[in-house]
Amino acid sequence: MPHAIVYTEFGSPDVLHLSDIEPATPGPGDVVIRVEAAGVNPIDAKLRSGARPSGPIETPRRVGADGAGVVTALGDAVEGLRVGEPVVFFGAAGAYADEIAVPASHVVPRPPSVSAQDGAGVGIPAGTAYQALRSLAVGAGDTLLLHAGSGAVGQAAIQFAVLWGARVIATCSPGRAERVASLGAEPVAYGDGLADRVRALAPGGITVALDAAGTDEALESSRDLVAEPERAATIVRGRDAAAFGLRAFSGGSPAPLSARAQAWRVEAVPVTVSLLAAGRFSIERGPSLPLPEAAEAHRLVAAGTPGKITLRPE
Repeated sequence: MPHAIVYTEFGSPDVLHLSDIEPATPGPGDVVIRVEAAGVNPIDAKLRSGARPSGPIETPRRVGADGAGVVTALGDAVEGLRVGEPVVFFGAAGAYADEIAVPASHVVPRPPSVSAQDGAGVGIPAGTAYQALRSLAVGAGDTLLLHAGSGAVGQAAIQFAVLWGARVIATCSPGRAERVASLGAEPVAYGDGLADRVRALAPGGITVALDAAGTDEALESSRDLVAEPERAATIVRGRDAAAFGLRAFSGGSPAPLSARAQAWRVEAVPVTVSLLAAGRFSIERGPSLPLPEAAEAHRLVAAGTPGKITLRPE
């Protein structure tokens, strides 16, 4: 019998446990996937802890949205995919599992050169970064101030922005500066005096800012350094964005994403998979843990462990 990670109450990582589940069956338009790797994202921990409201738990709740694996069954009306094909999936309900049924619209073929571990790191980080930068109209001639450049979303944002011709200045800790620089950004240490350090690096000014850190410093410096308020946004402090004069994309924002923004998030996945296959995009790999160690994976996320953490069914 297949297994999945579930929780029945909000709380610490210890509420996560392995449970038997019914074998996945494809409904119309669905694809059943044998999961080879599931991506662990910060939002998973926020939902598990109750920090991000998600409604009362009435039945065991599964975890995870992103993953990679192999197609094992196709529902009616599914085209463009075949049984046995390696794929990346995103926007799923319960990726921490041996197998899962996912709408075919959220499944992308995975070229042989893209590993399951890398594929599992695409969905939320790449989708979030791609959509936020598209919404901010980042492109050639821009100087982007990116907060939290060494995280998964930050690394994706650096790579997209550089690919589109922007200059990127990214905040990070000194220990992560080498990784940030390797992706094409100019690292700058966060902390007291950040705005002055950024001004020294970019005397011509910052044209656009994206906050993936969620600190007051990040929000304040974005507001103070960008002349056009509509070109400064947060993806973390959505509830507070308006008070700082910033835009917000998800991150607890009371305003939902527009249809166009949602479409960009979907578009990001095949774009990123293609870039990975071409060697033009990099995902920093973190620990890969067995599926039953999901609680430890959430502890590693909370500790700020570098790299993309994944779970592997065995």
